[in-house]
Amino acid sequence: MSGMEQKQGTVIAAYRSYTLVKDFENNLYQCQQRKSIGQVVCGDVVYWQREDEKSGVITAIKDRRSILQRPDINGNLRIIASNIDQVFIVVAHKPELNEGLIDRYLVAAENSHLKPIILLNKIDLFDEHVFSDLKQRLQLYQDIGYPVIYTSAKQAHGLDSLIQLLNDNNNIFVGQSGVGKSSLINTILEDSNARIGEISEATGKGKHTTTTAYLYPLEQNQGHIIDSPGVREFGLIELSEQDVAAGFAEFKPYIGHCKFRDCAHKSEPGCALLDAVKNKKISEQRWKSYQRILASVNEKRRK
Repeated sequence: MSGMEQKQGTVIAAYRSYTLVKDFENNLYQCQQRKSIGQVVCGDVVYWQREDEKSGVITAIKDRRSILQRPDINGNLRIIASNIDQVFIVVAHKPELNEGLIDRYLVAAENSHLKPIILLNKIDLFDEHVFSDLKQRLQLYQDIGYPVIYTSAKQAHGLDSLIQLLNDNNNIFVGQSGVGKSSLINTILEDSNARIGEISEATGKGKHTTTTAYLYPLEQNQGHIIDSPGVREFGLIELSEQDVAAGFAEFKPYIGHCKFRDCAHKSEPGCALLDAVKNKKISEQRWKSYQRILASVNEKRRK
């Protein structure tokens, strides 16, 4: 094979000094990149040329079907992964279940064209009364149409169902610290230890020595898990008021049906959204959450 032949590959991890690329034969290469192509991130499908048995040069990035952004320490949005299909919003009883945070994740996922799935973890740690209460609170999201699954990494409860959902998708787990994201990922990847070891050997770095996002293949299917411990929140600051409203899935049948085209959905007569809340077609809890998110986005934008 010619060393200058263009190939396609998937970015497993992107570092400052090089990028780790997997080809279609699952071989790993440390690649440099041409400066003209812009930022390369985990999950990118790239065109590259092999230079020798272990290295190459990235020449172009294939169009991304989705991106995941989060704020850096200065509050600026930074792309950390691309081509994600599903985002698992991991919640638990402790830290306290926070519907407002779930709603922020959902707004970001909807606007990033990602399929959100809510995952209640650590169900082995609370009694039936608490479990019943949490299920009732999450029923709101099921009624809207979001899948909700229940898991315990310790007891392996619900993991078969979870792995089925991971099949043939690029997946990422988000949530507060302490909800058990890492335990879930480690349990799911147990059968992939050989592959993880190979990736660690290729990078020269241990799995937990960096906050760089990694794309890990799942052994039994074509799915992947992106492990990025730093992903606790998405950036919403770039969203418009229309984007925030569109991030509430149950609002969509009513958007565009207000009496006034420039309706701000606050107190205007003939507002289709306000009428839907009044008629209990949109829950008051979600409506108040929408107002809080909108206010916080506008406040950050003014700073």
